[in-house]
Amino acid sequence: MSEKKAIRLAYGEALAELGKENPKIVALDADLAGATMSGVFRSAFPDRHYNCGIAEANMVDVATGMSLMGLIPFCSTFAVFAGRCYEQIRNSVCYSRNNVKFAFSHAGITVGEDGGSHQAIEDLALMRSLPNMTVIVPGDATECGQAVRAAAEWNGPVYIRLARLPTDIYAPKPFVIGRANPLAEGKDAVLFCCGIMVEMCLAAAELLKARGKEVSVVNMHTLKPVDRETVLQYASKCHNVFTVEEHSVIGGLGDAVADVLIDNGSFRFTKIGINDQFGQSGKPMDLLQAYGLSAECIAQRVLDRIE
Repeated sequence: MSEKKAIRLAYGEALAELGKENPKIVALDADLAGATMSGVFRSAFPDRHYNCGIAEANMVDVATGMSLMGLIPFCSTFAVFAGRCYEQIRNSVCYSRNNVKFAFSHAGITVGEDGGSHQAIEDLALMRSLPNMTVIVPGDATECGQAVRAAAEWNGPVYIRLARLPTDIYAPKPFVIGRANPLAEGKDAVLFCCGIMVEMCLAAAELLKARGKEVSVVNMHTLKPVDRETVLQYASKCHNVFTVEEHSVIGGLGDAVADVLIDNGSFRFTKIGINDQFGQSGKPMDLLQAYGLSAECIAQRVLDRIE
């Protein structure tokens, strides 16, 4: 770990790099290329970047047509607008299992001052519920680059959730869709996490270590298909199971892990996330604290549960 970098920036850079290797890669954006960072691809390949305007539904349908021509389209907009084009993603892409990729940025409450109207806390629930959709939430910039490449090679719809807030960059680990990456080992509890919560959970683990508690941290970068084997392995090892996500506790990582644990053992299970409420305007780190998602808050929740 040596620097911080926004996952959304890593997306734009990775897509541009991939575009050099594969002429089938095209990018579509809903008039947000400067924010989603698909503008990096646009600068490199202006003839393969399409600004569809503030019209996400049209963007998805255009991308569907491109996929039927053998191209590999990546669509970008803000994650909160996933609902604006949900019907097209459902019927035009997932129903026919067309090869369209979605990299939606500015997810979660760390969008910050834009407030609750622009803070997506339900996008993972929407995408997880769609048959044929693969759902990925990279934990840092390096992993985002790996995820973009893996998505391009994956045959079928893929949703990649991107964050605005710069986060720590960690030593790269092998990235395989559907296979989680353990990052820390401990026996007292396990923190299953994704996205920018990877940074928060690793920091929480250090705080807990100072209190004499050893916890495992597992990066669940793929929510669908979920890594059942790793979930069961660490749940059985630690028994105290926590899921941590910058998303509603309804329909996201917590429910994905819970689905694995049902009827597969006896565990103490706690979901840490947005508790059925909208976000609000504020500084990103202040919002994480207010919603119980800072490293200090996560560590305290674990202590309250296991002591």
